[in-house]
Amino acid sequence: MNVVITPNRLAGAVRVPASKSAAHRALIGAALSDGPTVLRISALNRDIEATMGCLRALGARFRVSEGSVEVTPLKRVPEHAELDCGESGSTLRFLLPVACALGASAHVVGHGRLPLRPNAALTEALRAHGASVDSDLLPMNVSGPVRGGAWALPGDVSSQYVTGLLFALPLLKEDSEIVLTTKLASAAYVDMTLDALKQFGIEVHPTDTGWRVPGGQVYRSPGEIDVEGDWSAAAFWLAANALGADIRTEGLRDDTAQGDRAVQSLLGQASIDAEHVPDLVPALAVAAASLPQTTVITGAARLRLKESDRLATTCALLRALGHRCRVTEDGLVIQGGPPEPTGEPIRTVDGANDHRIVMAAAVAAAFADRPVRITGAEAVDKSYPDFFRDFHALGGLHHVEHPGK
Repeated sequence: MNVVITPNRLAGAVRVPASKSAAHRALIGAALSDGPTVLRISALNRDIEATMGCLRALGARFRVSEGSVEVTPLKRVPEHAELDCGESGSTLRFLLPVACALGASAHVVGHGRLPLRPNAALTEALRAHGASVDSDLLPMNVSGPVRGGAWALPGDVSSQYVTGLLFALPLLKEDSEIVLTTKLASAAYVDMTLDALKQFGIEVHPTDTGWRVPGGQVYRSPGEIDVEGDWSAAAFWLAANALGADIRTEGLRDDTAQGDRAVQSLLGQASIDAEHVPDLVPALAVAAASLPQTTVITGAARLRLKESDRLATTCALLRALGHRCRVTEDGLVIQGGPPEPTGEPIRTVDGANDHRIVMAAAVAAAFADRPVRITGAEAVDKSYPDFFRDFHALGGLHHVEHPGK
């Protein structure tokens, strides 16, 4: 669908949705536990539902009600499982090692750009420890079991590889060690994983090069878990504040392990290293475009492999709104200031089937110099299905174009 936004100042309070990063981890821990767990969760989205679908295929059961998900853990893995990861890289990279550790045989598929995203470092490590994996890209067929030992992984390709192993290795009989061969990027996401494992009674010991994971452990259900609010979603409302909104975000924890809480200190900076917070780049970029300065964002080369080539699509978003931007090898250079004039009565932004591009475009459009059309706005369902409902409640003026108009 296309959404047309008429500029209007945003103000009010908004309760951000549950962190999908925290929800993925809580769901996996609960599905592997020794008893049922109730997750208090404010909202679901397509990525979270993909993880639930894959865990269901592996034998877990879920009862969803308003504000909660009751998880009945898997007890017996089916002989063959069909794992549809949707467009969720987290679902894919977290559950590949888990499925192999459980001894499952699975056909794994994905959609959108997920079949293009790399997995070779993870699949090679799984093969080296006894798994059968017939492809490094989706679709793939995998089967376990795997054995413990030393697992060598690069840390600068995807922290999701590390998280997947951290969930899987406690299930093995043998002790294991994860050895990072390069510096760890997006380290805060691994911190979230370690926090989640601790909630389920799993021991992981840091080493100089990674982590030591004792085998033969049992996931112990904590009974209930409150899934915290999402700083990644809140970043768009905080970026709107930098543009002139007056929005109060609710449901966030200041003591969170979520790395994207750094948005508070990064907004307005002229030099931004996004190595550990790549998902913040679209929100930071639209805020930077309004400033009377040149903003340089670095450390974000991995964004080329997200739901879109997010460096290219963020730059295209800014240009569509009349701002000057160029893509570099690992980031963006944004020359801030007023938008350049155009003779068109409406500006058009390609949403690029990317939830973060659509949300960044929407908050920027509320402060644009003329109405803005955003194509493919339904992409927000991936992480924040109620985004436009909240946008409207904050004073955002928008309407959905009829097909063909």
